Formats: sequence, structure tokens, C-alpha cells
Amino acid sequence: MGLIVSAASLPGGEPPGQDRWGTTSRSVVVLDGATSYSPEAPPADEYVDVLLEALLRRVDDGDLREQLRAALAETVERLGLTPGAAPSSTVLILRAGDELVEVAALGDSTAVIGLQDDTAARVSDDRLDDIAVERRVAYRRALEHGEGYGEAHRTRLRELQRSERPLRNRVGGYWIAEAEPAAAYELVIRTFPRSTVRWAVLTSDGVQKHLDRLDAWSSAASLGDGGLGRLVRDAQTWETEADPDGRRLPRSKRHDDKTIVVWRDGSTGE
Repeated sequence: MGLIVSAASLPGGEPPGQDRWGTTSRSVVVLDGATSYSPEAPPADEYVDVLLEALLRRVDDGDLREQLRAALAETVERLGLTPGAAPSSTVLILRAGDELVEVAALGDSTAVIGLQDDTAARVSDDRLDDIAVERRVAYRRALEHGEGYGEAHRTRLRELQRSERPLRNRVGGYWIAEAEPAAAYELVIRTFPRSTVRWAVLTSDGVQKHLDRLDAWSSAASLGDGGLGRLVRDAQTWETEADPDGRRLPRSKRHDDKTIVVWRDGSTGE
């Protein structure tokens, strides 16, 4: 059973950015590489390239946790990575079979699944939200008060990342794709009977924030490539023109990378 997907991706800064996505005959994978705000957190560009390729070769068959573990192990070996000093990325997977649709998340990327009864299920991994809560609240409050994206903001983000790092891939902390393959066993997985699923929208958080702001998940699910491209461009334009300092929608940077992939059971027009 082949996939029917539409997608769009827009880097927040210089291309190609650190979001990646890809498909196989049964699966969709979305990666969102973490932005580095300090020397201890290296950029994720090469990391997401290697991890995506390794995961797409494996993801169609077998246990999703085991396949992600193997892809992480290959990435660590190929790039010579050390836990705690490596790039990191969220992982979002949809795998559609004849009977089941599996959706898995590691990190704060989000999928929303539209069901036949007109309800929707949200799949994400929110454990990072519980880490360094005071620092997270502080930078968002400063943006709401008009501080903007200057040096004080960047300092807050560097301190936030330094607070998060000791709890990365640790019990009681949070889990992310980095240089510890065992993190794969912490995938958040939900399974849906195939007959109950109408569509699925998979996003990096640069798009998720806007779909939540607009309550637009179901409308996004009806769009083709062109419509999704307009959606991400409109989101970026809104950030530039309506909220350049992050007061209305507090976020770590003015423009994050934006990736959205839509899976559905049949072709739809734009």
C-alpha cells in the first residue's frame, strides 16, 4: 500500500535549515534538528541528513523502537559522536499498514490524526516541557514584555540549553535523538486501526505553533503541496510583519524551520 502525501518545508534562515523529511512505500519521517545557542550544542545539519537516510532504510518493517535504535547506532558510528556533546533532533514517524497506523514521537514535534468520527488525536512527546521550567517561562515572559531577540534573549537560551543538557536521555529527564541509541526505547507510540483514520498531519514545531494558533489542523489536512507551501510562507510572513519580536507568539527565534507533511487515504484537491 503506497502512501499519498503532500508536504512543504521552509528554512527559518539560510537553506537548507535543520528540518528534514522523507517517505518510503509505507512510512513518513520528519526530523527537526535542534538549534545551537552555545558551543556545547553543535549544529545538527549533517546529523539529520545521516539519521534520515539510516532510518528510511529501516522504518517500513519491524518494531519502530528497534529500527530507530539501529539508525541511531549507525549515525553515531558514521559521525563519531559522543553522548552529551553531539547534535540532536526530534523524530516523528508515521507507518501505515493494511490494518494499523502507527505514529511515534521523540521530542517536541507533533502529529495530529484525523479520525472517521470527526475527532482528532494528538501525538507528541512533551517531556522536555518539564525541564528547566523557570528558565523556559522566563524567556517567554521577556518576549511577551517586548524584550525581542537581542543579546539578553540569546543569553537566556544559552542558559536554558545548559540546564537541559545534563538531563538529556536520562531517567527523570527527557529523551531525544542524539548519540545514545537506547533513547529509541523511549519513543511515544500510538496505534490506530487503519479503518478509523482519515488523515494525519506531521509537523516540526515551527509549523505546529501556527496550526495551534489558527486552529487549522483539519484545514491543513486538505491541502496539496502548493497549499502547504503557501501555509508555511504565510506563517513566516506573519512572523515578520505581525509579530517580529515574539510578543504575540513567544518562540525561541523569529523564524524557525517549518516542515509539514500530510498523509491521507485518497487524493484531494487544493
